[in-house]
Amino acid sequence: MPGPEDTSFDVATAIQATGDDDLFEATVHHLWSVGDKPNGGYLLALLGRAARVAARRAGAPEWEVVAASITYLRPPALAPATVCTTLLRRGRTAAHVRAVLAQGGDDLVDAVLVLGDLPGEPFVRYDGTPGFHAPDPDDCIRLTPQMPTGVYVGILDVLDQRLDPATVPFATTAPRAGAPAELRGWTRFADGREPDPLSLLFFTDAIPPATLMIGSTGWVPTLQMSAFVRARPAPGWLGIRMTAGLVADGMVDETCVLWDSRGHMVAQSTQLARLRFPDEDQAAFSTSSSASSSSSAS
Repeated sequence: MPGPEDTSFDVATAIQATGDDDLFEATVHHLWSVGDKPNGGYLLALLGRAARVAARRAGAPEWEVVAASITYLRPPALAPATVCTTLLRRGRTAAHVRAVLAQGGDDLVDAVLVLGDLPGEPFVRYDGTPGFHAPDPDDCIRLTPQMPTGVYVGILDVLDQRLDPATVPFATTAPRAGAPAELRGWTRFADGREPDPLSLLFFTDAIPPATLMIGSTGWVPTLQMSAFVRARPAPGWLGIRMTAGLVADGMVDETCVLWDSRGHMVAQSTQLARLRFPDEDQAAFSTSSSASSSSSAS
């Protein structure tokens, strides 16, 4: 009888070597998803693992991904895929690697990643990031994978994520008028795996969209994301905050910041995503209905 499925981060982001040193095989895991679409941070971590192997094969030290810019061309299927890597440059302090995930011969996710040394204890000369404040994890609300909308968020099965009660978008009472588009709380792997630099790439996108606090609905697909890993995280909970910037013309820019158990800011990301609101859905429906009526009349 087969044992329980291994849904751990390391298995979900595993890559297999092929006869080509620059090409890897992988499987886009069905649980590391939102609905039937893979989570963007998960895909970035998968490509980050391939980039790390490619750089080390080329003679780079045991560097980690410290920066990444990723473009999501189309959502991959939850199925086998290939990852093609290209070493763009290897210098004394950094290496640049391009990694492209493909299925069926189509490039679907394209990233350029920078690898370099990460300090265990960062020396902070200046930090202009607004501080993190949230109740203790035991006083926060743990999110479950089954959303009130009916969408199954698989990544919340592999995460223990707890939000400040003041920023829970799925609460029985609607957010107060004028509430900022911000979510904050605590996150960690549900299986007890401690955070490391590679997993921070995932965590920077592993939280619901902040725009749920101002009424956005449905999937918020990321178009492009940039992520920065600033230090090796200490064991324990990660503080997490997701905020929205400008919401206009069906798009939003969001920023996610992570702090480790020492209070050090260890990673951040900024992304541009599409979104929609109920009044826009109704307007689109009305326009579509009018167009259909006119077409039928003619």
